[in-house]
Amino acid sequence: MRYEGNIFRPPSEAYSLIVQVTIGCTHNKCTFCSMFKDKEFRVRNVQEVLEDLDMARKYYRHVEKIFLADGDALCLSTHKLLTILEHIKKVFPECKRVGAYGTPQDVLIKSPEELIQLRKRGLGIIYIGAESGSQKVLESVNKGVTREQIIEAVKKIEAVGIKASVTFISGLAGPENMEEHALETASMISQMEPSYVGLLTLMVEPAAPIYKEIQEGRFKILSAEEVLGETALMLKNINVTKNCVFRSNHASNYVSLKGDLPQDKERMMNQLKRAMENTNLIKDERFRAL
Repeated sequence: MRYEGNIFRPPSEAYSLIVQVTIGCTHNKCTFCSMFKDKEFRVRNVQEVLEDLDMARKYYRHVEKIFLADGDALCLSTHKLLTILEHIKKVFPECKRVGAYGTPQDVLIKSPEELIQLRKRGLGIIYIGAESGSQKVLESVNKGVTREQIIEAVKKIEAVGIKASVTFISGLAGPENMEEHALETASMISQMEPSYVGLLTLMVEPAAPIYKEIQEGRFKILSAEEVLGETALMLKNINVTKNCVFRSNHASNYVSLKGDLPQDKERMMNQLKRAMENTNLIKDERFRAL
């Protein structure tokens, strides 16, 4: 396998074969993110990707999941994606699911028919970084997409039978807009009803533009207790009518939450309440990580 730069994947793709189909991220301007700052975006030659898959077949006897990296593999033309997916099906017939990052713009530019074609060839899940349901927060972190576009994209994915896994970030609004961030995120989740929701907690590396804002006092990081309060407010106001797998058990989180909505909402809220009453249950900063 041939990789360029640091490789990132969603937590649920920990045991997947990772294949780069793009290098970097098309947007790469989010202020909180340092993931692809060392890369200049480009699309890899499809023949190189197919060769990597052939190489991987020689090393791995059994591959059930494959993840297409880097930042937004879905930006590839449908023709190129279908070529890659068809080769995966040929070389890894045992593969049960292919996943990829995608921006809302990537999704919205493809027709439902194109997305159905991709699903039929094995694309089973698309990961979208929404970060916040608040338009104000999205603009402040230079997300480059609107609240409405995120909702529309997730609904479009789910409508064609592809699972949408949507990530949000606790603490991204700072203390001033904490309540709006929580309520608008809850509202967004309730409207779009994704199959999966992942909630991380803001951690910043020096390469992220927001780091300078923190150093200069223009952005304030929430305390652990504030993060739990924000999370509780968000969780309380999520109202979905179909099953939504909710995970807030990333290494960055102060309290590990794991359940399905709506049925496990009360249990997870009680877990947050206990941690707010007994701070010994909150993860020490030394053990948090990206």
